[in-house]
Amino acid sequence: MFSIKMRSSLGGKNGVGGKHISGAERIVKSCDVEKTVSSLLERARNHERGKADFINIKVQEVNENEAVRVPLLKITSKKTSSKSEGRSFAKSELLRIGVSETAVKNAFEALESLSDSMRGAIVLDADSGERLDSFGMRGVRCSNMDVADKDEYEKKLSELNMAGEHAREALVLASKVVNAKGAVAELCWSDDPNYVTGYVASPKFGYTRISVMKDLGDYVGGRVFFVRLPIDLDSYIDYLQNQVVLVEV
Repeated sequence: MFSIKMRSSLGGKNGVGGKHISGAERIVKSCDVEKTVSSLLERARNHERGKADFINIKVQEVNENEAVRVPLLKITSKKTSSKSEGRSFAKSELLRIGVSETAVKNAFEALESLSDSMRGAIVLDADSGERLDSFGMRGVRCSNMDVADKDEYEKKLSELNMAGEHAREALVLASKVVNAKGAVAELCWSDDPNYVTGYVASPKFGYTRISVMKDLGDYVGGRVFFVRLPIDLDSYIDYLQNQVVLVEV
């Protein structure tokens, strides 16, 4: 199997700095490498966030036997009609999961104060609300994951009326994130200006899709990972960034 990762940006120097435009990854069989690279290149060159002047695509073989397999999260949906309604529901859902009021408050303040999107996530203590990672605007990027059976996954999403790359990728990422040791919840809304949906995910209640969590045209999004101490933070971050995970439907 091969891991294929794409990232694109605008205005930096040799890919460093500048505005994040797009990022995506897949884990595919050898016979699917070329068409996947072509698809991700097309996505990078034609993205709603802007025209990238730097595109990086990395192809690396991975050992399927070293992959951790995790179950796809249970999926529910909440229909909301405005950003305020969606974020209010997300706050109540995080409290129901067991995240403290302080941590919920700190998470929303952190995301709502961003002037540009982070490439990774903020890691917060679910009890104290303290930020645990030290990566600043880069955040902790969850990587190296995909579905084990793409046909079964597409069928599942179609049955749930969740077509599109945003839903496909978010659910895979959330399934990896909340299966980490010490994980309590994840909060996310997209940085794509024409996609206003967000979600809250947890080991306790699964993946809750919230139809409106930001204003149409807003280019700023982000995510927060809530964890409960004690955990080995280095091992937790290593799992998110490096452990190959295949999500099973």
